[in-house]
Amino acid sequence: MYETILVPIDIADPDTSKPAVTRAAAMAKAGQGQLRLVYVRSIMPVTYMEFVPPQFDEQQQREAEEALAELAAGVDLPDECVSSVVRLGSIYHEVLDEADKCGADLIVIGSHRPSMSTYLLGSNATTIVRHAKVSVLVVR
Repeated sequence: MYETILVPIDIADPDTSKPAVTRAAAMAKAGQGQLRLVYVRSIMPVTYMEFVPPQFDEQQQREAEEALAELAAGVDLPDECVSSVVRLGSIYHEVLDEADKCGADLIVIGSHRPSMSTYLLGSNATTIVRHAKVSVLVVR
């Protein structure tokens, strides 16, 4: 089975992530593996930096870590089998980099229902599937 399962999380849209977390937790439990949750924060454009408070970035990081920790605490696995990390950058690049860094052998990602915009423009899930070095399970 899988030793380390990486699950990208969108803390702003938990309904998309919840089925992926549930499926990944079941797979980790069955294979006595580890679950790694990752949330990727977007980089704020420089043009907006003068309009935000000085501690804005640290506050956003702290809030994201707290939200992700809360989600991790609700996973049906022992605490030592679940870890989480908040990264900053482009979603697919950071997810793929985290998969390499943590030694993930499976990525489980939630996906929205397909629409014309995702067919024409692509999506993070599509890019992750296309470029991942390990297996990817897309959960709808």
